[in-house]
Amino acid sequence: MNNRVYCDEEEFINVDFQNKSFQKGEYEFCVFKNCNFNAVNLAAVSFSECEFLDCDFSNANIKNTQFNQVQFESCKLIGLNFDSCNPFLLSFSFSHSIIDFSSFYNLKLKNTNFESCSLKEVDFSNADFTASYFNNCDLQGAIFEDTNLQRCDFKSAKNFKIHPTQNQIAKAIFASDNLIGLLQSFNIKIE
Repeated sequence: MNNRVYCDEEEFINVDFQNKSFQKGEYEFCVFKNCNFNAVNLAAVSFSECEFLDCDFSNANIKNTQFNQVQFESCKLIGLNFDSCNPFLLSFSFSHSIIDFSSFYNLKLKNTNFESCSLKEVDFSNADFTASYFNNCDLQGAIFEDTNLQRCDFKSAKNFKIHPTQNQIAKAIFASDNLIGLLQSFNIKIE
């Protein structure tokens, strides 16, 4: 543990952490631009109020990783087990990112913003996303089971399938043209 670093307000640009060892430690108010974390071991690293721009996190190990008020913009986050992160102060926002095949199983992530993201085959089971925002997101094949989606905004979301009796959807917002995603599970025909 003595080899852990502390970085504050630093910028990391065009760093390939697959080829350059990532130093474990605490990163606060740091900016990572065009960095490669693909399959990198980030276990037990702490990121607080950091920004990730155009980074690739696909298949990274984020076990016990702390993400506190972290922003991901135009990032690749494919196959991540967010449910293995440190849940203490866990909070992030996602914009123009690909988060396909990831898992948020059983997490409490109220007020999370997803802006123009691909969320295909993502597992949201047993999670609490109360008052979250899914603006212009593709939720094809996403799993919603026993998920708290109260007051969520799905107005511009597409390809979702949410069973109304198996999830909490009170006061969630949907557009009239995407209601099919709520009714598919009832095996009815809409013309």
